Amino acid sequence: MNCHFKGDDMQHNILPETGLVRLSQIIGDKKKGIPPIIPVSKSAWWVGVKSGRYPKPIKLTARTTCWNVEDIRKLIDNLYNI
Repeated sequence: MNCHFKGDDMQHNILPETGLVRLSQIIGDKKKGIPPIIPVSKSAWWVGVKSGRYPKPIKLTARTTCWNVEDIRKLIDNLYNI
């Protein structure tokens, strides 16, 4: 699925059909050249997770956190009314 956003942050991102995604795949990572799907800061993302605005994470290990890609797709649909 290609997600197209308007404005200064227009990006073409491909999410996997199923599975898990890491935070850098959602909010981007300039150092790794990964454009954001949802252009918010890391701290704003975690505030949103805590408040329930963004999906709950899945903790794989003590240092590895992921999100279900289906939950991220639903979030995109809700945020951008695709």
